[in-house]
Amino acid sequence: MTASGIGGTTREVYDPLTTTYSFACPHGRRAQVPLSSFRQLELLPGASHPAVYRVVFGCRCGEEHPGLVSHDDLDWAPLGAAAGVSFHNLMTARESSLAAELTDLAATRIGAGEWPWSFFCLLEGRPRPMTPSALTFLAPGQGSVGIAVRCPSCSAVSVNLVTRQHVDLPFWNDARVGVVDHVFPADALRVVEEFRAELASARFDEKRLDLEG
Repeated sequence: MTASGIGGTTREVYDPLTTTYSFACPHGRRAQVPLSSFRQLELLPGASHPAVYRVVFGCRCGEEHPGLVSHDDLDWAPLGAAAGVSFHNLMTARESSLAAELTDLAATRIGAGEWPWSFFCLLEGRPRPMTPSALTFLAPGQGSVGIAVRCPSCSAVSVNLVTRQHVDLPFWNDARVGVVDHVFPADALRVVEEFRAELASARFDEKRLDLEG
């Protein structure tokens, strides 16, 4: 499934070559934004194959807009699964699928123990693997991003402070992240403004983000 900005034309949302999502901007040109420009993600009821998320993203026009994105575009497209282009393979002298190459590379790295995205779960007291659909809120900082993550294992919400690359680039994974010393109930951070206020007042503890540690 493909998704689009609300009221826009259906088209491919994620571009693995630029690691950006494409949404409609009400002021004209389509917006190409990285995952770190998302501000809120909410699973919509009803659709499940695939599930659809309502997102709010920070647009390059300076405003925040709503959009729709499928579960496939959130969790699988960044690994190359939706890449609809080919390239000339010099080893075989044939045209090869970029999607096949990227997904094979991702599978190899996951099989070797790497994970595309991770966070520190405060309730469990250890790093955990995640996918972008586990994000609920994001807020930009000075060269960093505050993320609220609903743990896929225990469902508790932890708040981490990470680099933009940690969010935008699969397999980046910061060596250390900031962690708010408080476990949040699943519905505690209802709006972006409350989340930003929480970030501004919180104390962060530095934690190692080593899934093998």
